[in-house]
Amino acid sequence: MKIIRDSQALVGMLEGGELNKEFSSKLQEVLTELADLSNDSPKATFKGALTLKLDFAVANGMVTINADVATKTPKRPRRASVYWVTEGGALSTEHPQQHDMFSPREVSRQTETA
Repeated sequence: MKIIRDSQALVGMLEGGELNKEFSSKLQEVLTELADLSNDSPKATFKGALTLKLDFAVANGMVTINADVATKTPKRPRRASVYWVTEGGALSTEHPQQHDMFSPREVSRQTETA
């Protein structure tokens, strides 16, 4: 008879060792994601979570253990796009009250005086 009293041993044995592999992998994923976010915004603090849930069902002296691993990381920020709204409610890539300095314009001729 093999008796298990240690939670570390139990987690290592659940699902034939696959639960421990998945939990370790998810731990690495969460930390990598948080580190990447922190590198992009060094002055901000980013938080995440890794949850291991064990459900126990006991019947007639036998226990069934079902496990679940869940992760939570902040949503990655997306880039913003800026446009201007025209009078008709359309979008414009150019400010409606500014002139484009690179578009061709009519140039008036100046006469030279000698």
